[in-house]
Amino acid sequence: MNLANKITIARIFLVPFIMIFLLIKLDLEPIHFDDFSITYNQIAAALIFIIAASTDGLDGYIARKNKIVTNLGKLLDPLADKVLVAAVLISLVEMDKLDAWIAVVIICREFAVTGLRQIALLENKVIAASKWGKWKTAVQITMIIALMLNNFPFTFIDIRFDIFASWVAAVITVYSGIDYFVKNKNLIPIA
Repeated sequence: MNLANKITIARIFLVPFIMIFLLIKLDLEPIHFDDFSITYNQIAAALIFIIAASTDGLDGYIARKNKIVTNLGKLLDPLADKVLVAAVLISLVEMDKLDAWIAVVIICREFAVTGLRQIALLENKVIAASKWGKWKTAVQITMIIALMLNNFPFTFIDIRFDIFASWVAAVITVYSGIDYFVKNKNLIPIA
């Protein structure tokens, strides 16, 4: 197994640690600034999430630079992204930080595109990430970090960036999903 694929697998292994820090309550006093409050758990979870999310670009860069792009990597990378994002979204819904409908829209789109990729594989084709898919990932990561950090630093200037980012993520997620299906409609068997 090459280095790029090992990094992708490491991203998957970080997911339980993020969830543990998000969902398990430690008996520590939260950090307070005026009306803003955040727990050490949330900070730890956000830092681990940022590390995990940053490996998404790193594994692809290493694979392309060293010419070690594999079909396993092409399949494993988007799967690792989906596991990471879905686990955190579900945790954020559990924490009452994200509306469930947004999490459902995002997760359903991920399943649908994964299904489309599986159909492509049956025809010996690989659907690479599109421009909109990359934008979707960037916006989702931004939204997740804002939610995990209780809208920091925007809470100090009274801007609900976390809510705005959630809506933008939902819209771009739907659009990018439609884009994948329109561009690959030839793969969908019509009865």
